[in-house]
Amino acid sequence: QVQLVESGGGLVQAGGSLRLSCAASGTIFSINVMGWYRQAPGKQREWVARFYSSGSTNYLDSVKGRFTISRDNAKNTVYLQMNSLKPEDTAVYYCNALLQRTRSTLPDNYWGQGTQVTVSS
Repeated sequence: QVQLVESGGGLVQAGGSLRLSCAASGTIFSINVMGWYRQAPGKQREWVARFYSSGSTNYLDSVKGRFTISRDNAKNTVYLQMNSLKPEDTAVYYCNALLQRTRSTLPDNYWGQGTQVTVSS
């Protein structure tokens, strides 16, 4: 089994900062991509940031320059540093990983349980 466990959400005022963490555990051979998605009430889930095994990253346009994704390969952990938060960043944030459990299995998607981020104006 593979588990993704998120932490770090909470309530913050506009302009403030939060840092989310997501640790992957279980039987893992390799992780291709780790990233963050979010879903606001009444909206579809959208991707926010991704960290590829190559070391490259990409971001949703609306968070560029404010959010930074990083990864600790030794700990199978990904972080999302969120600065200059805005009320429109309010959402449940989900960790996602595309990973192989063994050398012979195909990559598959795994999700965390989600962590609430609320930004007050």
